[in-house]
Amino acid sequence: MKFFLDTAHIAEIREAKELGLLDGVTTNPSLVAKTGKPYASLVEEICQICPGPVSAEVLATDFDGMLKEAREWFKLAEQVVVKIPMTADGLKVVKICSEEGIKTNVTLCFSVLQALAAAKVGATYISPFVGRLDDLGYVGMDLIQEIKTVYDNYNFSTQILVASIRSLQHIQQSALYGAHVATIPMKVYEQMLHHSLTVKGLAKFVEDAKKIPV
Repeated sequence: MKFFLDTAHIAEIREAKELGLLDGVTTNPSLVAKTGKPYASLVEEICQICPGPVSAEVLATDFDGMLKEAREWFKLAEQVVVKIPMTADGLKVVKICSEEGIKTNVTLCFSVLQALAAAKVGATYISPFVGRLDDLGYVGMDLIQEIKTVYDNYNFSTQILVASIRSLQHIQQSALYGAHVATIPMKVYEQMLHHSLTVKGLAKFVEDAKKIPV
């Protein structure tokens, strides 16, 4: 499973790259707004650091506006994947983008049928928001399992990009269920590397090492 970092902060992207755990980056208007930087120049900077796909979202919600922005993002950098919302107009744009060779990430997916529709029009990625489903009392990870089953049934090439990740359990289950990608906020990214028994064991090794004769 690939690890994408869900952020717009350059420092976090550099840190993840240094760890060797950066397969891609996802951004959105909310994340970008927190940086105070122009959207296009920030995405361009991210592309210079990240070797993999970088998702950049359209700001328009109408068909003409989304298609125009999608084509503009495509021109910015080869690795840009255009994030398009799961709407009727959005799917129309995804279909055209697929025909034009523009990679897409259909965002704000909350059902199997939405995921099925996105795959049928040629989406490169589908982004089910598991954390937001959890917030409403559903088990968000059940959706990942169901989408994976449907996609496998029909050999769709669309990749499942698990989004709205809130916990280590979300990442672990994503891998167990066969999701292609998990896009992870930095806070959870860092938690993956830590375990209390690792800390305890390392401290014991250090303590015992002091007893070894020089």
